[in-house]
Amino acid sequence: MLKDITIGQYYEGKSLLHRADPRMKIIWLIALIVLIFLAQNMYALSFAAISVIISLIISRVPLKMYLKNMKTILPILLFTAIINLFYGEGEVLFSIWKISITDGGVYRSVFMALRILLFILISSVLTYTTTPNDLTDAIESLLSPLKFIGLKTAVHTLAMMMTITLRFIPTLIEEAEKIMNAQKARGADLESGGLTKRVKALIPILVPLLISAVRRSYELAAAMECRCYNGGEGKTRMKKMRLSLIDLFLSLACIIIGAGIITLNILF
Repeated sequence: MLKDITIGQYYEGKSLLHRADPRMKIIWLIALIVLIFLAQNMYALSFAAISVIISLIISRVPLKMYLKNMKTILPILLFTAIINLFYGEGEVLFSIWKISITDGGVYRSVFMALRILLFILISSVLTYTTTPNDLTDAIESLLSPLKFIGLKTAVHTLAMMMTITLRFIPTLIEEAEKIMNAQKARGADLESGGLTKRVKALIPILVPLLISAVRRSYELAAAMECRCYNGGEGKTRMKKMRLSLIDLFLSLACIIIGAGIITLNILF
């Protein structure tokens, strides 16, 4: 299951979203997330869903990459859907003891699960079409106004931490997969038994994974020190970020999506 986690991975391509300015893509992502949560009815949320699907198509990232992410968040979606089943008013569809499920609860359950699904998908579009280095530079550029209040070093440190986190998620997942396979080869049972037994079975995996993560952090720190890393002071960039017609297209698309969702909220 760990091999299906694709968070933090970049898919190389030449789509419009790949060529867009990373700063604009981050703003576009934040705007879409806000608009998704502003949707108050199924009509508005469906309009947002169509926009997300169009984004997936434009990204030209294989559908199987997005489906792999869906596998990892399926438990969260099911939990959210089940919890929201018991909230809502309307005609009672099912009742046992003091627990009732209404058509309003079913509507709310589907609505909330779809909202989370769209949030995950649109976030995946950003990470699949933007390299970690570009994300770092974009975040640092967007937060650059904070340097005027004495937070220049903090901005660069935050951007670097986020990039390192995204970069090492796939590495740690691969490492965990190797450790699990090694433990299974030694006869360890990681999939059967009750919850307590499974938690205990994870200890031989978590301990070497933690040691590996600490070792990698020391190696990364040594590599950065050997390269005379000084916190970004006097840093220059090989690639200059410039806005283009693609970024104008993204801006117009956000405005159209926002206008559509607000209109549908008012009409319905």
